[in-house]
Amino acid sequence: MAMTIINGSSLALILVLSTLVTCKCNAAAAVPLADQTIFNVMDFDAKPNSELISTQAFMKAWRAACDFTGHARVFVPPGVYTLGEVIFAGPCKGTHSIILEIAGTLKAVPDVSEYSNFAWISFESINGVIITGGGTLDAQGQSVWQFNDCKTNPNCVHLPATLHFNDIRNGKVMRLKLINSMGFHLHITNSYLVRFHGLTIDAPEDSPNTDGIHISKSNTIKLSRSVIRTGDDCVSFGQGTNNVTVNKVTCGPGHGISVGSLGKLAGELEVRGLIVKNCTLRGTTNGIRIKTYAGENANRALGMMFSDIVMENVKNPIIIDQSYGDKSTDSLSQVKISDVVYQNIRGTTSSEIPVQLLCSSKLPCQNVRLTNINLKHIANTPITSQCQNVNVGYTGIQIPSPCHGPSS
Repeated sequence: MAMTIINGSSLALILVLSTLVTCKCNAAAAVPLADQTIFNVMDFDAKPNSELISTQAFMKAWRAACDFTGHARVFVPPGVYTLGEVIFAGPCKGTHSIILEIAGTLKAVPDVSEYSNFAWISFESINGVIITGGGTLDAQGQSVWQFNDCKTNPNCVHLPATLHFNDIRNGKVMRLKLINSMGFHLHITNSYLVRFHGLTIDAPEDSPNTDGIHISKSNTIKLSRSVIRTGDDCVSFGQGTNNVTVNKVTCGPGHGISVGSLGKLAGELEVRGLIVKNCTLRGTTNGIRIKTYAGENANRALGMMFSDIVMENVKNPIIIDQSYGDKSTDSLSQVKISDVVYQNIRGTTSSEIPVQLLCSSKLPCQNVRLTNINLKHIANTPITSQCQNVNVGYTGIQIPSPCHGPSS
């Protein structure tokens, strides 16, 4: 077995990512209310607690705030508002972050034919936005999950996300509850410097493809102090995800925290610089998972640290699966995985093989380190590790025992 130490530059790359970046959204939140101009959706003919649809009222209120050059706040008072597809688009004329304060409950029109885009509520091409208010976004996904055929159709079209962020810079989303998304609850792509804090995301364990937060083609994203219960991944990192920190997130039920899947498409962008720390996973099918397809599409995933993670009755606490979507036991995946640290991971599992590092025979995993792994079977059954095509090093406590014999 190859015993390696991750080089200093790789560790430095991981550690520097934890440095906080200041964005102009902090300054916007600190502006006194008296100095803000309020754009109340009621003034634009929103109809709370009614079967009437308020989509246009919300979009008109946003447009007025976006065209305003001072400090603007869009306000949604308490009440229940029914909305179809909503697009909050920029660029906006002001230099200050727009605040969207949702104090009420938003309910989606439960008809998939109403949605032409990727999402129920979209934010597009905005520099500076804060979404907050303690409100609830109820996508009523239970009415449309029957139309999800992704388990049988590899080319399926995903149902609309609750919130979709595209080309957003300097954003903050905090103190919201998202329930029963049709597809992903949050999908962020092509964005930079966006923070999510204090979110509650909730969908049934059997709801299809209801990922909590899916991130792709984005840089410097932070998620903290949130609770996610879904029918799919709590957090998933897709292609082009760089410099992301997940801290103090509770996950479960669901499929855990996943890197990938990668390697499905030609020309995918690499994943680099992920930190997941101080998280708890409860009753999930996976803990920390890296998954890649076994096909010929090349990519890289590197510079990832998973630390101080508590597992509670998790089926696969630590897993690298480079044969995702393929029953073959010998992966020929063209996705190169390297510089991965798992440290201070403890708790209970329902699997007899809680550590599985199953890498590609074409491109073996390089510089994988496990430090202080302490897992126990819920029924006190003996547990073991499984390794394949991986260059791995161990320090500290190792329960289960490290893999024996050559693994690469």
